[in-house]
Amino acid sequence: MKSLSETWFADGYIDFELKKYTLLAYLQEVNKYFDEHKLYPQLADVIFHYNNLVSFRKNKKFLQEHFPKKLTGIQIQKLQLLYEQMMEDDDVMQQLEEIIFYAAHEMRATISNGTELYEMIEDKLKISPVGIIPLEQHEGYFFLSNKLSVTRVYQYRLSIYEKHDEKFRSIRTEFINTWYRSFVNTFEHIKTELVRNRSQLPNPAVYVIEADINLPVEETLLPIAKRSLVRYISKSRP
Repeated sequence: MKSLSETWFADGYIDFELKKYTLLAYLQEVNKYFDEHKLYPQLADVIFHYNNLVSFRKNKKFLQEHFPKKLTGIQIQKLQLLYEQMMEDDDVMQQLEEIIFYAAHEMRATISNGTELYEMIEDKLKISPVGIIPLEQHEGYFFLSNKLSVTRVYQYRLSIYEKHDEKFRSIRTEFINTWYRSFVNTFEHIKTELVRNRSQLPNPAVYVIEADINLPVEETLLPIAKRSLVRYISKSRP
């Protein structure tokens, strides 16, 4: 996949037509992935670059506090120095403003396309517990199942971290195995086999996430399923 540097809009020769070509080539490839129902990491990457544009357009003090954490301290200092140098050149700043304005508009359209696809897929997911769910739900298993009766089993672990006085939940997963559902090999049977063969979780929380459409697993279905499961569990256990 084509990639952009964190400061692509200000790197090298600052020319509107040149940067426009670079941007459109990148977004064209991103949208090609979206057409194939492949959302990640493309959607997250576009959002990252859009946030970079917004942050740079604010001011250098804002950069230090709010720039996406993907940038290192050295990169932030480089951006601040670049900002200071450009402030002294009205022609350069005008070109840069035009580039940022245009790029932000085009990226918003691409992000909107990706978000619509995300929401459409999420609406088609059905999450339900398998058997009785214990009070402790921060660790367990989930089954990712499609309409072809293929069930991918993952172990999950939820973590809570705080940022700016807000609590956030993250999820870590490990792929266990693939089962093929049948009249005998039901979700309940798979759960029983897990408990029998994996003693580290004697009474696990187990959920099934069913999708009635076929999608790329790693690029789309799994990331969306994980985020949906986090919200599902969070609503049931504050």
